[in-house]
Amino acid sequence: MKEKLTIIKVGGKIVEETDTLNRLLDDFSRLSGYKLLVHGGGRSATRIASLLGIESKMVDGRRITDAETLKVVTMVYGGLVNKNIVAGLQAKGINAIGLTGADMNVIRSCKRPVKDIDYGFVGDVKAVDADALASLIQKNVVPVMAPLTHDGLGNILNTNADTIAGETAKALSTTFDVTLIYCFEKKGVLSNEEDEDSVIPVITPDLFKEYVREGVIKGGMIPKLENSFSAIEAGVKQVIITSAAHIRESKGTTIKK
Repeated sequence: MKEKLTIIKVGGKIVEETDTLNRLLDDFSRLSGYKLLVHGGGRSATRIASLLGIESKMVDGRRITDAETLKVVTMVYGGLVNKNIVAGLQAKGINAIGLTGADMNVIRSCKRPVKDIDYGFVGDVKAVDADALASLIQKNVVPVMAPLTHDGLGNILNTNADTIAGETAKALSTTFDVTLIYCFEKKGVLSNEEDEDSVIPVITPDLFKEYVREGVIKGGMIPKLENSFSAIEAGVKQVIITSAAHIRESKGTTIKK
């Protein structure tokens, strides 16, 4: 029987504010079983880039990562945000280690090919070293993953944190009984954006298609749910979309086959 592993993906807005970060780390530290945390940090990257006189360019919510922006996100994601989380977990008795994809070669990517848009130094995940991560986890070391990978040729690549969480969950599902929890500012996927309590409790592939057709689910939630279904199909036991305040209760929207 596989041992339980909970993978939490949390956005930058939560980990960049002291109060919300402390609450997250309290709840995360109390989760039973093995755990792994994937984080963002986009707001801090934008703020620090601005202080350095570097303009942040976004297309459909995704950052265009030129050479100068890559330096900023590497410093912010792999340094400032990641190490604040690791230090906070150590203070709560959780032995954590901060990782980018380059550390221990845990996530290898390739630079996204240019089609309609040149995203610059942005990576598409090609391989996750599940054995390396599992060796840490089974020693009760909690990996804290920054949204950075590498191409094996000496280049760091900015990589979507949702994708890192999904691909890591898939890879580790061969070893562990994996629950993947995507945290964002809402209580779950809402049927009515104006009603915070209109959480859709369960979404199946057929319901997903229906909700997209009706316009209930749209925008950035579509790729998040596509990632969720892909993870389920690859062997992840369950995917939950909820707010960071509810990670211990497994409330929110559950994605099922």
